[in-house]
This record gives sequence, C-alpha cells and structure tokens, in this order.
Amino acid sequence: MTTWTPRALASNARPYARDLWRVVEAQHIASTMRLVDSLADQAALEAVLEASKPTPPPGTERLHYLLATPFRYRPRLGSRFRAPFDSGVWYGAETLRTALAEKSYWRLRFLLDSPQTPDLDAVPHTAFTATIRARTVDLTVRPFVRDRAVWTRRSSYSSTQALAILARQAQVEAIRYESVRDSDRAACVAVLTPAAFQRPRPRRQETWFIAAARGVVRCTRDLPGDTGWEFTAKQLVGV
Repeated sequence: MTTWTPRALASNARPYARDLWRVVEAQHIASTMRLVDSLADQAALEAVLEASKPTPPPGTERLHYLLATPFRYRPRLGSRFRAPFDSGVWYGAETLRTALAEKSYWRLRFLLDSPQTPDLDAVPHTAFTATIRARTVDLTVRPFVRDRAVWTRRSSYSSTQALAILARQAQVEAIRYESVRDSDRAACVAVLTPAAFQRPRPRRQETWFIAAARGVVRCTRDLPGDTGWEFTAKQLVGV
C-alpha cells in the first residue's frame, strides 16, 4: 500500500500543461460496417450499441469520444492507477514512442494470456494528442521519487491504485509517472478527471499498424523511409 496522505499529495501538487499522446485501436467503425448492408443500417446499429453503454459521467458531455471513453467504463480488471470497478482514468504519454510502447504491452499481454492464440497481424491504430492542464503530482521528482521502486513495479499495482484514490480525495487531477514499458523511461500521465482537458477534441492524429508476436511487437507507418519502432517482450514485460 502507500504511506502518502491526501494532505501530503495536495501540498506537493503542481500545475502541469502539455499535449499528450495516446494510441487506440482504429476498428470502431469498420467493426460495425462489416455487419450491415448500408450506411443507414450502420447508423441504426451504432445507435443501439450506444444506448447499451453506460451513461457518460458528468464533465464528459463536451468531449470527443477519444477523450471521454475511458471515463465511461469501470472495468473489472484494474490498471496502474485504477482499481477494479473504480472511476475511469485516461492514460497518455509525453512522447509518441512511449504511447506506442504502452499499447504494445497490452497487445503482447493478450498473447501471453492466451497461449493458443496465434500471433496478431498488423492492425490499424489511431495515435493522437490531447491537450491537458491539470493540478498534478509528479512521481519522478522529489519527494515522490524516493518510492520509485514502488511506482515502477511491472505487474503489482496495489500501491499506485491506492495513491490514485488518495489523489482524487486531494483534488489532484493527474499523476505523472515513469513508463516501465518504454526502455527510454519517458513519462506517462494518468488523467483522473475529464476537467483536465483544455480542448474538447484531439489535435494531431496518425495511423499506425501494430503487429504482435510473443517475442516482439512492431509498430510501423505506411510512409517512405519510416522504420517505426519495435519492442521486445523483455522490454515490455521483463521476459
């Protein structure tokens, strides 16, 4: 767990403003298009699916779905700063490479958790930036860096999840932390509230293709001379 208190977090929170990268699968439209014969049918199907989803929480009404969606769901599986069934968290990274590394981890994790699943062919993903301005605690600097070994655990999230709960109580809006998936150790940011977004829509957008095997995940773009990045299983999960 953590020894930090809401009061200590509040006193060490600082203003933070930056464009952050995030990478998501780009199959939301194609997946329903394959099931229907016309645009009208697709629109009707999308409306049915939308009605079945949880009601968007307050504060997300003005936001594009790429910004709002993580706050809409409370999955049973936790993440680094979100306990199971807890309020949503939007994760971003300060560099594109780091955002791709973080997404690559989850592609690889799916394979490792599904031994009979074949390697995953290249799938299109959308990489985009969002502008945030938030009251933030930075785990990479003093006094929080003294607990770096706790914040950078590869698979145990109990302490970071507990910290996020306390951060919300302290009205902290975001947590900056070191990526354990990117060997460059660049920073990621866990955005705890939709109020942190300064613009309602993403800014820059790019299409990337991610192919995953159990030994390596490759991220490429269909651009001349663009070699992209690849991340080994050792880099992403330590195996």
